[in-house]
Amino acid sequence: MLTVKEDFGDSIKNKVYEHRVLRRMSQKELANAVGVSKQTIFVMEKNNYSPSLVLAFRIANYFEVDINAIFSYVRKDDNND
Repeated sequence: MLTVKEDFGDSIKNKVYEHRVLRRMSQKELANAVGVSKQTIFVMEKNNYSPSLVLAFRIANYFEVDINAIFSYVRKDDNND
């Protein structure tokens, strides 16, 4: 089992909601298109879940954009929430 030695407080922010709404899709439709549950899309849009790299690429490919157009890495020092 792998364990993380230190929590750096970094996060992944996303624009899944914005891309989905521009396509006029429901969460369920996007979930079906990328092979996850509606709940996964819901928590991802709330930034309460960071997807695997495979899922992140699957979503970016579905929307036909570069992965960086949807997902961004935020260092703790840069996160002013």
